[in-house]
Amino acid sequence: MAAADISSPPAESWIEFAEDELHRAGHRASMPRSAVLELIGRQDCVRTAHEIADELRADGRRVGVATVYRTLELLASLGLVQRLDVGGGSARYEPALPDGEHHHHHLVCDRCGRVTPFEDAGLERAIDSLSRKLEHRVGAHDVILRGTCPGCSKAEASGKPG
Repeated sequence: MAAADISSPPAESWIEFAEDELHRAGHRASMPRSAVLELIGRQDCVRTAHEIADELRADGRRVGVATVYRTLELLASLGLVQRLDVGGGSARYEPALPDGEHHHHHLVCDRCGRVTPFEDAGLERAIDSLSRKLEHRVGAHDVILRGTCPGCSKAEASGKPG
């Protein structure tokens, strides 16, 4: 499947699922946490805590970066978000659903930092095959491929900065 064809978890169902899991774990709802949940639920792919805080502030919501970090760490500890370290010094986060629904991997441009999601059935079969060959049960996996995005490749070929 092409990168542009990646489906995201339905926002409303993920937000409801996350709120239920937080409640089950004994956490009370708060306006800042709800704002973070709503934004994460509607995002296309990975974002940093600073990107989330900046977008919330741009929407007029008063949510500090520390609150975003605390919320993301809580969500990660409950398996509600996936934390990805793609380089650049900041972890990025995206919604996670049980059983790997909407599972995908990421391409990272080493020049501009662009992160592009992708799915590949052949890669998934290869990982399953390797798991059987090594007799190691793989519970989860992340694949991050690094290289140069199409825009930077074109700029590089034309001699322009990316």
